Parts: sequence; structure tokens; C-alpha cells
Amino acid sequence: MSTPVFIHPSAHVSERSHIGEGTSVWINSQIREDSIIGRSCIISKDTYIDKNVRIGDRCKIQNGVSVYQGVTVEDDVFIGPNVTFTNDRVPRAFNTEWKITPTLVKKGASLGANCTIICGVMIGEYAMVAAGSVVTKDVEPYTLVRGNPARYAYHIDKDGNKID
Repeated sequence: MSTPVFIHPSAHVSERSHIGEGTSVWINSQIREDSIIGRSCIISKDTYIDKNVRIGDRCKIQNGVSVYQGVTVEDDVFIGPNVTFTNDRVPRAFNTEWKITPTLVKKGASLGANCTIICGVMIGEYAMVAAGSVVTKDVEPYTLVRGNPARYAYHIDKDGNKID
């Protein structure tokens, strides 16, 4: 038995996107064309999912998040409120040579509120990014990073507990 998709009446979801069963899309969210959202996800209010974005199964994306082209989010990822991804290393209002720089968030990672993920990085499996951090380089699996720029703090287990 399949679980239906819920799309709030105020959400704008392209007919050319794919939303997996059991996923909820909440108030004032927008999902652009050719994006793929997995099963049993929560897309909270005021979230923007750009075209061609890939989001895995069982992801939770909190209020006010912007996920731009070039971002891939694997399964079981938590993205806290107001997290922002970039997708261009040399942003300009008009650029004839504009090129998307891909970003990958691996399975089970957790991104704290208000962090910024600069394009071209990989966030490792079950890694955690502390609230307010600015990620400018790859984050190793099973580590917590924090600060601006985000730096290694310590190793963690799959549940986010510090490993001594």
C-alpha cells in the first residue's frame, strides 16, 4: 500500500518534478522542474528547490532552505532552518560563461541552522555541520565541523555523539 504525497495548496510544484510517495511539501514551498525528491521526505515551509536538484529518501529540509542547481542530497539527510547552498564560485548578475559547480551531501549528514555550503564540496556520510558554519571545503565522514570557515572539531558516531 503506497502512502500519498501531500502538497500544501500554497506550494508551487512543477508538473515536471518527481515527488516520492509519502513526501510532504509544506506552505509556500517551490519545487522546480526536473527535480527529484525521494520517498518519505519533509519539505518544510518557505523552502526553494531549484531545477535538476536530487534529494534522496527520508530527508528533512527545514523552513527557509534554498537548494540550488548542482546540489545532490543523499538519503536520510537533515538540513536545518535557513541553510543556503551556493552553486557558482564566481557569481555575477550576468555571466555568459556561467557554470554550475556541483555539491554532494552524503547519506545521514546533518546541516545545522543558518549554515552556508559553498559549492564544490562534499559533506561526508553522517557528518555534522554546526549551526552558523560556513563550509568552504570537504567535510570528512563521521566528523563535526564548526565555525567560519568550518573546521574539524571531533569525530562522531552515526548518531552524532562525540567519540573520545
